[in-house]
Amino acid sequence: MRQYFSVAALALAASLALSAQSKQKIFHLAIGDAERRARDVRVVLDGVTDSSTGEVLSAGQLAERLRDTRLLLIGETHTSADFHRVQLRVIRALQESGRKVMIGLEMFPYTEQRSLDHWRDGLLTEAGFLTLARWYEFWGYHWNYYRDIFLYARDNRIPMYGVNTPREVVTAVRQKGIDNLSERDRQYVPPRIDVDSADHLAFFKASFDDDNPMHGNMPEAMLKSMQAAQATWDASMGYNSVKVLNASPKDSILVVLVGSGHVAYGVGIERQARQWFDGKITTLIPVPVLDSDEQPVTGVKASYANFVWGIPYERDELYPSLGISTTDASGVRRIIAIEKDSIAARSGFQVDDQVLALDGIGTPDRETWNRVMAGKNWGDTAVVTVKRGGAEIRINAELRRTVKEKP
Repeated sequence: MRQYFSVAALALAASLALSAQSKQKIFHLAIGDAERRARDVRVVLDGVTDSSTGEVLSAGQLAERLRDTRLLLIGETHTSADFHRVQLRVIRALQESGRKVMIGLEMFPYTEQRSLDHWRDGLLTEAGFLTLARWYEFWGYHWNYYRDIFLYARDNRIPMYGVNTPREVVTAVRQKGIDNLSERDRQYVPPRIDVDSADHLAFFKASFDDDNPMHGNMPEAMLKSMQAAQATWDASMGYNSVKVLNASPKDSILVVLVGSGHVAYGVGIERQARQWFDGKITTLIPVPVLDSDEQPVTGVKASYANFVWGIPYERDELYPSLGISTTDASGVRRIIAIEKDSIAARSGFQVDDQVLALDGIGTPDRETWNRVMAGKNWGDTAVVTVKRGGAEIRINAELRRTVKEKP
């Protein structure tokens, strides 16, 4: 599973934003809704399968099926264009059906609402929004993956809400535990967080690739602390989503765009949100019809989501990434993991390298690094200055895709 998060405390938990490269085992876990976990449903390219009935719907029929849904969770792989196309199509279909649509966003903490309001009201240019909303600090993924959704929301004055909690709070939970949070951090988490779900733990463990270098032989105590951080993340997004709904008209629908790992099997946001919300919650997750070995994905457990939308498999992302995870501590950016077969692995990066600059621009924080990388395209070169031991080394990373050889 690919990981490109630059904050060590989140890099592991964030892997639950499932990528199209996940092993197929993640689609066949006997967890979630007791009735649906016992059977499979088909995944049909460009079809929407209702997991309660097995019917394959058109995109146009979906909005009618969602007529009594108040909270809709749409899973995504952050760097897949087709996942975001599905999200936009659903939002547009709901808007055109007459629903009062609102959009919830994983990438923004609820404390950063002002820039989202200004965007909805047309007060910011794109460049102004990216800067003032600190897009490349809070999120980091290329703006163009989400651009069409944001433009549609602005043009139709659809309210957008940050539903996450500040990143440092999730980090504190992982490091200290929920019961040991400071008074300051405690004010940013929900009054209740369910951390005792066996299904959630089973899904959490299954979400790591077997060869994930950051998973390895992880001690059980570390795994549980990470699960607690993930539960805090899910509960925060569920709690903040419910707060938005409680302050909105009863015929409105909040569409939350979030990594699929927070949606799958109903063990993430949905499970946590039900502590405060008795309205209808629906989950939808796009599923690529091929896996990373280009083998067909023909079905998933019916409990995986209420609706699954078959999409093409994207072997390569639209925009290049090096494939490193870094941590920022005491003003030093240090590489803590390098993805197997990544550009970084091919270019000679090493774990514990200190990252100093990208293309001659100092990169003391994730926002600067992400902003500079966002200007890169396939075929470019990223010139990265690292400190290794006592020496500074310049690495020319050629941003080239590879051709997969078939047997």
